[in-house]
Amino acid sequence: MLATIIPLICLGLIGWIFGTVLWSMRSGKKPPYPLIDASEEEMERRHLECRDRLSRATFGTRVARDLYRKLMTCKLGSGLIHEFHRDYCGHGLIRTGNAITLREIYDGGCTVGDPIASWDSEADFVAFFARQSDFTCSGWDPKEPVFFTEDRWAQNNQRLSSGVIRKFVKG
Repeated sequence: MLATIIPLICLGLIGWIFGTVLWSMRSGKKPPYPLIDASEEEMERRHLECRDRLSRATFGTRVARDLYRKLMTCKLGSGLIHEFHRDYCGHGLIRTGNAITLREIYDGGCTVGDPIASWDSEADFVAFFARQSDFTCSGWDPKEPVFFTEDRWAQNNQRLSSGVIRKFVKG
């Protein structure tokens, strides 16, 4: 008797879950945020507005030195990866022996291809990052070729920033 009831209960539960999923898919429920149907001009305006809000204050020597020293305490192949999710995760700084590399990060930590840049000494790393800002790291500044991109999707998309760096350094 019990051998008949338990499978029937399980079958009923599976049917209920399947029905609930199908009902939710057909109900046309809207997301909890407003959807916009922005024109190309409006999207460009918003893109430039985000660019104009980026800080141009340089990170400075102290922050750059603290960042380097924190990175050198990381195990090999790890470092500053501030986004952990599927697909593209932005820029990260990875310790590779006695060097630090700037890389594009995928799938929460995997890197693909050659590094964007590499620093073999603390002095070179600090000199480079001390002059950077949220604006230069965002990819908008053509005067900073390490970060610059004309790709609108990549500009300011999960890039290094003072907030991300300070959070990583504090640990």
